[in-house]
Amino acid sequence: MSVGAGFRRAAAVLLAFFIVLPAVAQQAPAAAVSPAEKGASAPAIRMIRFGVLPLGGTVESRALWTPLMNDMGRSLGMPVSMYSVPTYEELDRAIGRDEIDMAFLSGKMALDAVMQRRMKVVAQIARHPGLPEHRAVLLVRKAGPLNTLEGLLAQPEKWRLARGDSRSVTGFIVPQSQLFLPNNIEMETRFRSEFVGTHQATALAVANGDADVATNNTTDFERFRQQFPIEAERLQVVWESQPPPGAQMVVRRDFPPEFQARLQNFLTGYGKAKGARGDAEREVLKSLRAAYGYVAADDSALLPQALLERQLGRQHAMAASWVNEAAREQRLQRIEKTYAEQVETLRSAAR
Repeated sequence: MSVGAGFRRAAAVLLAFFIVLPAVAQQAPAAAVSPAEKGASAPAIRMIRFGVLPLGGTVESRALWTPLMNDMGRSLGMPVSMYSVPTYEELDRAIGRDEIDMAFLSGKMALDAVMQRRMKVVAQIARHPGLPEHRAVLLVRKAGPLNTLEGLLAQPEKWRLARGDSRSVTGFIVPQSQLFLPNNIEMETRFRSEFVGTHQATALAVANGDADVATNNTTDFERFRQQFPIEAERLQVVWESQPPPGAQMVVRRDFPPEFQARLQNFLTGYGKAKGARGDAEREVLKSLRAAYGYVAADDSALLPQALLERQLGRQHAMAASWVNEAAREQRLQRIEKTYAEQVETLRSAAR
């Protein structure tokens, strides 16, 4: 069985398993009214459905997030049900179906949810000056036929690529924008083959010889080193990006403002207490690679992501073949119009 088929089969089994687990959440009353139902007064919020992307694998992700979800439930006085799925696409669909009340999303997914008026940003991971910043990386095998960046860029058609979903900032968007397109390489078309999966799956694909190069990031690769030390020892980083836009904590826009504030206060206060409770919370944050907790944020925190998407769109437009220059110019104008609309929407949140 190929690595792509194997991982797709595993993902299908995990997805079926976890769709059964949150059944209580799916049968419970909706946490908030949809925009189409706003003629009536909003019912009391009785639960929170929290969506997360897999940190490594779906099972591992559930285990890592459960302590924070339990603490959130105790603080708010209501159950918090985790909606854990193996793919960006499935989480995107769940947000579109209003099955998610709160989520920790990549910059790309958060921007889409905000622009669709479904979600708003309330917090992001706090960074500490002097510590290494989160970055995208490329991984290859130390002893493999491909072990230099120059070899990769010279003949991409020789190599098998393992990458993240197109919505993944470090698994796709940043490597495409900062490395491949500037070298006239389209990730989707120039490689011998490609496998799309989680950061853990792409690293394993290269370590086990099923792919030659993988997109990843410094945070997930450090987690990979701890979980798979033997496989990690086979890998090396051949490229590292500039710091990308960060992931965001978002909540439903139609939640009452006072409830949004309660969620934000929980997040920003988490891990700040003294004593045994604070120590336990700080351990939870460390496991989530958010050692310094969360800080308050609003939609304007997505401005760097909007700029990155504008840059990527322009790079695609300039590299593509067009019927004539007028067609290219029309595309560039649409990109600028979309970016201007995003900036206006995101900045309005900070006014």
